[in-house]
Amino acid sequence: MGWTDTNQEWRVHPHGEWVELGEHAWAIRGELPDMPLGRWMVVARQEDGRLVIHNAMALDESCMSTLDSWGEVGRIIVPNGLHRLDSPAFAARYPEAEVYCPSGALKRVSKVVSVAGVLAEFPHDARVKYQALPGTGGAEGVLHITGSDGATLVFTDAIFNLPHQPGVQGWFYRWVTASTGGPKVTRVFRLMCVKDGPLLAKTLHELANTPDLRRIIVAHGDIIDQGPSEVLRSVADTV
Repeated sequence: MGWTDTNQEWRVHPHGEWVELGEHAWAIRGELPDMPLGRWMVVARQEDGRLVIHNAMALDESCMSTLDSWGEVGRIIVPNGLHRLDSPAFAARYPEAEVYCPSGALKRVSKVVSVAGVLAEFPHDARVKYQALPGTGGAEGVLHITGSDGATLVFTDAIFNLPHQPGVQGWFYRWVTASTGGPKVTRVFRLMCVKDGPLLAKTLHELANTPDLRRIIVAHGDIIDQGPSEVLRSVADTV
C-alpha cells in the first residue's frame, strides 16, 4: 500500500502523543511507511461542543479514547486530494460526522468518501474557521483556530517545515522537490497547485497579520511557534 492509497479499515501507523494547543484544540504527529515527511492531525472543538478533525489519522485506541472524551466528532476536513488516506476509515468510525474538502479536491476526495460540502460551506464559528487559500485554484484552504492562548493557523501542503535529511531520499527532497530546509512553499506545490503566485503571496502576508498569532501547523514538519508572523512573511516573499 502506498501513502496515496486509502484505508477502508482502521490501520494505525506509528504516531506520538497529543499536544495541547490551548483549551479547545489539540494536535498529534504520525509517520507513514517509506515517507520520512511525517504528518499532523489537528482537532478543534467548536462552540457547539462538536469536534473538527483536520487531516484525519487513524490512532491507537488509547489516543482515540482521549479524543472521544473531548466531544463528539462532528466534522472531518479532508484538506486536499492527497491527504485522504484515513478519511474513509474515519468516516466509517464516525458515520454522523460531516466531511468537507476544498472545491478543487472534491472530485478526488469524493471517490473515497461521501462529502457533505466544500470549503465555502463549512459552518464556522468564533473558535474555528475554514477559509480558502486564494492563489491555489481551490486546491487547499487554511484552518483558523482561536483559543485561550492565541490563534493557530493550520496549513496542509502549501507550506512545509522540514530540515534537510540524509540519504537518497534526503537528496531527492532537497534538490528535486525543494521540500526541505525550513519553512517554504515547495517546488512541487508551486508547479501543481499555485495558479496565481502574487495572490497567494498577498494572502500569506494578510494571514501573517492574524491577531495574536501563536503558532502555525503544517502537515509536514515542525510546528512553527517562534515568531510565526515573521516566518509567514518570509515564506510569502519566496512564492
